[in-house]
Amino acid sequence: MNTSEAISASAVADLADRRLDWRHKAVPATGNGTTHADFLAARHTLADLQTPLLTLDANALASNADRLAEWCAEHGVLLAPHGKTTMAPQLWAEQLTRGAWGITLANFAQLRVAREFGVRNLQLANSLTDPHAIQWVAGQPADTTTLSWIDSLGTVDVINRTLDGSDAVLDVLVELGAHGGRTGARGVDAAMEVAHAISASPNLRLAGVSGYEGSLAHTADDAGLAAVRGYLAQMGLLHQRLLTEGLYGTDSVILTAGGSAYFDDVVSVLSPYISADSEGGPTVDLMIRSGAYIIHDDGFYRGISPFSREGDQPFTAGMYGWARVVSQTEPGLAILDAGKRDLPFDEGLPEPQFIGPELGGAMQPLVGACITSVNDQHSFMTFDADTTTVSPGDVVRLGLSHPCTAFDKWTVIPVLADTNGDQTVVDLIHTFF
Repeated sequence: MNTSEAISASAVADLADRRLDWRHKAVPATGNGTTHADFLAARHTLADLQTPLLTLDANALASNADRLAEWCAEHGVLLAPHGKTTMAPQLWAEQLTRGAWGITLANFAQLRVAREFGVRNLQLANSLTDPHAIQWVAGQPADTTTLSWIDSLGTVDVINRTLDGSDAVLDVLVELGAHGGRTGARGVDAAMEVAHAISASPNLRLAGVSGYEGSLAHTADDAGLAAVRGYLAQMGLLHQRLLTEGLYGTDSVILTAGGSAYFDDVVSVLSPYISADSEGGPTVDLMIRSGAYIIHDDGFYRGISPFSREGDQPFTAGMYGWARVVSQTEPGLAILDAGKRDLPFDEGLPEPQFIGPELGGAMQPLVGACITSVNDQHSFMTFDADTTTVSPGDVVRLGLSHPCTAFDKWTVIPVLADTNGDQTVVDLIHTFF
């Protein structure tokens, strides 16, 4: 790996040599035994694939990646996309190529995937409490950066005991939480106590403040936004106290928050703290961690994304489900061949959009249809039998909600682009969950 690379281009390129077979349910039987590269060279189209199926839209992925990269540059903030959304190094490479600082991960297993693909700047949006993980991070090469979060004295103690006698020093962020939230010290005073313990540790160095506002609200109404902004203000207060007491141990400090729902509020509230080195103080950067934006959706994020709310160049849904009617034995009810094992359902059920007699063929809008429930391998679709004809073998295109629970169901995901009227497979995205 070239030390200047944010991710190993050769490791990502090597995915083209992977052989496709029965283990990849998105790959048709006719593709068994071919390599990724050979499959693409054959210029397969959507019609060559089978259901159930998840596909990605090439134009949407590129447009979404460009949109947030440009927005971050315009606002002077860093981006460390949450890689757990896709666990797809090919997509991480697209984000890093557009200027992302690095990749955020959620656990030790995901860190190992990122390092296998040569990602140099990593952020663990979690605490290191497993001794194996602590020792692994401590042993990473000097040309890599791994930031992790700490929210309790107990975590400081675990790291101190694990690294006792070692000269390793881990860069960490003190995490602020809130009552009723997820992780994070419960309040500024508790976070300050943790920061003092970090400062006193021979194996830890305080490099910033972290938090996740998304656990405090699930809507963009006044109450939800007030909770988010109030929490972010507390993050700013914590940062000021840390500066005043001189507890930061690095010359460059990071304030980080922001998923894909409230990143605009993060920048609005916390960007005043961005600063260059002045009077001997550290440089302060603001970093958001949006992960779902590159895929976006036709559900939760469509409704709550700042760009959707502002109505200015919203992100575009970049994933679709495809399912075939396998049973239609009573009026107004069709059973589809895609279920919980294939499509996300935790942030809203799939949305029927179009129907046609075959995959890759002409389709008509499916007005008034609704997915009412999903089983492991089936979906229940109701429709108006007086105005809509649905027959076994018909194919339904489904809009989906929540990419974070879509990608984990697929080891390979075809990427489609419209070429001369055909939906051509222009890439295959490999995931590593």
